[in-house]
Amino acid sequence: MLFVVAWPVLSEADDTALRRLRAQYYPREAGLIGPHFTLVFGAAVKRESELRETLERLQRRPFWFVLDRVVRFDQTPPSRAAYLFAVPGDGAAELTELYEMLNPTPDGEVFEPHITLGLFERAADAEQVARIVERQHLPMHGRVESLGLLRRDGERLDTLATIQLGG
Repeated sequence: MLFVVAWPVLSEADDTALRRLRAQYYPREAGLIGPHFTLVFGAAVKRESELRETLERLQRRPFWFVLDRVVRFDQTPPSRAAYLFAVPGDGAAELTELYEMLNPTPDGEVFEPHITLGLFERAADAEQVARIVERQHLPMHGRVESLGLLRRDGERLDTLATIQLGG
C-alpha cells in the first residue's frame, strides 16, 4: 500500500509532545512513523508512478499551519473505540488542496487534515485526554516543507521519495 504524507516541522517542544502522545496512545503506529498529515491513504502499489509524477510536478510553496483543536472520531458501534486527532485551523485549506490534487477521484469520504494522537478503547478516555491536550499543548504552530511517498508492507514502512516544497 502507498501513502503520501506531509511532514510537519515543529518546535522541539511541540514535536516531543506529539511524539510522546503518539507513543503513549498510538504505540503500534508511533514506532513506525512520527507525526504527519496523511494525504493519500492506502493507495494501490500500481499508482506509484502516477503519484511520483504528481509530486514532482507540484508547484507549491511551504506553508504554515496551526494545530488549534482536538477532535474525537468514534468508531462505528458495536465498538466503543475512538481516535483522537489534532486538527489545524490555519493550513487546513492548503492540506486539503494537496489532498484533492493527489486523489483526483473522490472516494465519498470528507477529508479533514489531522495528525492522529491516539486510539482509545473507550470514547470517554479519548475525551479526557483531549481536554488535557487542549489545555496543555495547544495551539501548536508548524510548517509543511516536504511531502513523502511511502510504501507500507506489513510492519515495514519505506520512503520511496521525498519532495521539498519550493519557493
